[in-house]
Amino acid sequence: MTEPSAPSRAYRIGIDVGGTFTKAVLIDNASHEVVGRFSVLTTHSDPRGVAKGVVDVFRNVLEQSGVDPKEVIFLAHSTTQATNALLEGDVASVGVIGMSTHVESLLARSQSAMKPIELAPGRHMKPANRFLMKETLTDETIRKAIEELKAEGAKVIVASSAFGVDDSEAEETVRRLVVEAGLAATCGNEITKLYGLTTRTRTAVINASILPKMIDTAVMTEASVREAGIQAPLMIMRGDGGVMDIREMRRRPVMTMLSGPAASVAGALMYLRVSDGIYFEVGGTSTNIGVIRNGRPTIKYARVGGHETYVSSLDVRVIGIAGGSMVRARDGKLVDVGPRSAHIAGLPYAAFAKPEDIVEPAIEFFQPKAGDPADYIAVRSANGTRYAITNTCAANVLGYARPGLHAYGNPESAERAIAALAEFIGKTIEDTARAILDVATDKVIPVVDDLIREYKLDRDQAVLVGEGGGAAALIPHASSRTGLRHEISKDAEVISSIGVALALVRDVVERVIPNPQPEDLKRIRREAFEAAVKLGAAPDNVEVTIEVDQNTHRVRATAMGASEMRARQRRDEVGEIEAGEIAAKSMGISVERVTLTASTPRMRVFQGEVEVRSWGIFKKRRSPVRAVDLDGVIRVQRSHSVVRPVSALTALDGLRRLWEDTTIYNGDSTITPDIFVVVGGQLIDLSGVNSIEQAVAVTRSELDGLTGEASIALIGIPPSRGL
Repeated sequence: MTEPSAPSRAYRIGIDVGGTFTKAVLIDNASHEVVGRFSVLTTHSDPRGVAKGVVDVFRNVLEQSGVDPKEVIFLAHSTTQATNALLEGDVASVGVIGMSTHVESLLARSQSAMKPIELAPGRHMKPANRFLMKETLTDETIRKAIEELKAEGAKVIVASSAFGVDDSEAEETVRRLVVEAGLAATCGNEITKLYGLTTRTRTAVINASILPKMIDTAVMTEASVREAGIQAPLMIMRGDGGVMDIREMRRRPVMTMLSGPAASVAGALMYLRVSDGIYFEVGGTSTNIGVIRNGRPTIKYARVGGHETYVSSLDVRVIGIAGGSMVRARDGKLVDVGPRSAHIAGLPYAAFAKPEDIVEPAIEFFQPKAGDPADYIAVRSANGTRYAITNTCAANVLGYARPGLHAYGNPESAERAIAALAEFIGKTIEDTARAILDVATDKVIPVVDDLIREYKLDRDQAVLVGEGGGAAALIPHASSRTGLRHEISKDAEVISSIGVALALVRDVVERVIPNPQPEDLKRIRREAFEAAVKLGAAPDNVEVTIEVDQNTHRVRATAMGASEMRARQRRDEVGEIEAGEIAAKSMGISVERVTLTASTPRMRVFQGEVEVRSWGIFKKRRSPVRAVDLDGVIRVQRSHSVVRPVSALTALDGLRRLWEDTTIYNGDSTITPDIFVVVGGQLIDLSGVNSIEQAVAVTRSELDGLTGEASIALIGIPPSRGL
């Protein structure tokens, strides 16, 4: 696609399709400030589906803001359509053609034959299956299998061959003949390059089942965008936090699963410049919790009906506690908060009422839904109106919900309502509010502790990032109880839309490679790079990270980069003084105690000096590190580090020395460090590499084409410092 020339003013539109609302934001590309916003109810029941709401909000936000459509250089939206289609069973019938050689057929026949897949309780997809031997594979045998599957109702055909990731010829032949027969097709090799015929086929079947519906939506949305005069490529949010061109979505719609939570973490990464932290998207009924590590969201494989797929998605934990969670009490005691919310009960929050509306409040016990406990609390005012007491009400009483935050209401109203509950349980108003948030955060803190432990976050460096309209209802109190710093996003209530607008193009290539050699790593890096460019990333700013899992022999290359249009419209670059101030603020120390230790043309690495004391007695010194790029984004943050500036000529020798100096040898065990190599503006994360040979191989591939004197920065994180 030929990119339009960049206009003098440039804007980005991000659209988040939620369960209730579809929200759009218009962002100034230079300042990243929100200059317009609009929302509509999500159009689930419209004949055009959620695409109708997407079209409505982008048209309205442009009209409201007086922006010329030609000034829009980036338009992206998340989508609930893939997830909802699966949950609701609104999928196309799928036929599977499995293939292998005669030798492989004993296992391949059963592994490629798909049993019914549970999409949701009581909803199953039942693929039809055929199996062909490669020795007798001809156009005639394939056409016969296609016609048989078509007769059984198949609308989409999956071609899945044993070892198809190595040799895709058979799958591509089936695709060609399926298209000739007037049906849509999905090949196993185009979904993933990982071995595992059963999981690969299952993932392809799920992709195929939503393919027709998603293609129809894509066609309508793109046509509306072009009709509105927007020339920029239309991008779709992926479940792993990146975006892809709509052309790619037509091929792999399954990658858009769970793109709602992905949008919120993209906002934390790009809008708040978070490097390491735990993010919360706090709604009215539930909260999504996940991890940002080394400036990237943590990823896992999505599961459908209890079965693993090869669809990468954010590792998000969902808990039934949020801003609108209601209080439960009995026998003069507070017994729980949630899981029912004021939204489900159809009650307004007391915190959003006028003080004069809450007169002589009296508590009432009620049952929000059939089967719920009958000990939920409401307060009835003298005029007969009932209000819910929620986490948001408690946060207003305690001053956590401050003016300017979405959760801020009327503290006096909240106090009047909670006074009735306080009298019932025999506490002061403040102690009652605090008890409500204690019970609520009792459900949050164990999840935080588990994520810190699982992902080995540096506890004194991690930050709790509050997003969503209900963030102030939970995050400040959780922060005070855990001792972890917290930030609440500016524009938290539309952070998901902001995340969509600022998201990077992303793609992942994975291979199973026992004992990968330098050539293998270089090959997979190039493949990931080309995949990101194909999705719409500008070639000169694509960053590729390689991880090697020694246990599974799985090699993963993740490529991320800005879209072509965004790359042309870079913000003003951050100077050394400002970068040092950003680093110092993040470390929590004065800028005088921060030193620029190493730098490259597009990244600066700062170290600080901190004395850790216990009971007033000197304990130890540590050297926190921050790597700050030219956009002012912190790319690495750790509480202790070893930083060494090197050149491209000496980088590999320097890497070997740093590895040796920061590795711990403890008897028969060896604990390797986390190593980062900064080349230009790229950060090579070697924390997933377990041997110096592989670390050297990955780094060598990144040094190709550099002059010997090119500046490189090495960052070593010793495992002995409590990481």
